Amino acid sequence: MPAFERGKKRNKGSIECLTSLVDQDKWIHSKVNEGDKFEAIPLLPGLPDDVAKYCLALVPRSSFPSMGGVCKRWRSFIESKEFLRERTMAGMVEEWLYVLTTESEGKESRWEVLDCLGHKRQVLQLMPGPTKVGFGVTVVNGKLLAIAGYSVIDGIASASPDVYQYDSCLNRWSRLADLNVARADFACAEVNGKVYVVGGYGVEGESLSTVEVYDPDTDKWTLVESLRRPRWGCFACGLNGKLYVWCGRSSLTIGNSRFVDVYNPENRNWCEMKNGGCVMVTTHAVVEKTLFCMEWKNPRKLAIFDPNDGSWKRVWVPLTGSTSVGFRFGILDGKLLLFTVEGAHDYQTLSYDPNARPGSEWQTSNIKPSGLCLCSVTIKV
Repeated sequence: MPAFERGKKRNKGSIECLTSLVDQDKWIHSKVNEGDKFEAIPLLPGLPDDVAKYCLALVPRSSFPSMGGVCKRWRSFIESKEFLRERTMAGMVEEWLYVLTTESEGKESRWEVLDCLGHKRQVLQLMPGPTKVGFGVTVVNGKLLAIAGYSVIDGIASASPDVYQYDSCLNRWSRLADLNVARADFACAEVNGKVYVVGGYGVEGESLSTVEVYDPDTDKWTLVESLRRPRWGCFACGLNGKLYVWCGRSSLTIGNSRFVDVYNPENRNWCEMKNGGCVMVTTHAVVEKTLFCMEWKNPRKLAIFDPNDGSWKRVWVPLTGSTSVGFRFGILDGKLLLFTVEGAHDYQTLSYDPNARPGSEWQTSNIKPSGLCLCSVTIKV
């Protein structure tokens, strides 16, 4: 990408500047008394903080973990939302895809990281805690959240309330506040900088209608108005500042739900709309404020929902690159990626560009995980 290449050229100068200043920074920190205020320590000696923040924002993403080890002020800045804003204003945001993969036997899974060119950047260290299945995954403030799910201990699975966060800048896992209600097989999504979890199964296997919202600024989960009916096996997404909950099942209805529950964070209430599109969805993603789904009964078609007018349209998935009938979605550079869930080693990833001219939306891509894709998230920093 041109912007990425420009970033590299600018980064070279910023790294040379930082190299000459790190030793001075360490010397100043060694002279500061423990009682001195944390904020009084300069980010970079001899530079105003606004200039220093800009300099740090120019450093390549792969160097963030090393930067976080220099001092507490650097680490605190890198963890903050302000750092994301500085990176955005400097035009230095890098987009990486985090893919949870497994072998064809499905015995082990791991997170691997791919950049926009398809290069594997790293494999994440294992998430702490017991083995998990049926957990939720989303991203907020450039951090990956692995939420609740079934904890498997000594071969016994039970719904759990624990939440773990992966900081992509510092390359480390940490534990966040627990949910108020343990759950698995639920829906989750980020809306307006907060994370919502909806429905699922509880500890006793009961279906849940409870809904919680997480505020990353306070590290706190809060119960909000519940759904009108219990719901599990559903999925959620944020569209136009609202939370949409699709599909799944309910103990109060027969078969898969044909209604969509919509939560407005401003009014703090739910409304319901008829689902005129998908019912049994196997994978979904939001690209540029538009929802893309694939149904179990139509595995070679994309179902596309426009929240502005509530309309649906369907697009055929070409056979080019793969005759697979099962996919998982990924998103990079504004394009939808289709990863096969079958064990074929010769397949090519399909790419759909919603902004391409008619007839050229579909291409093949070099971006390909090493194993079968279970799910993926995109993190921009």
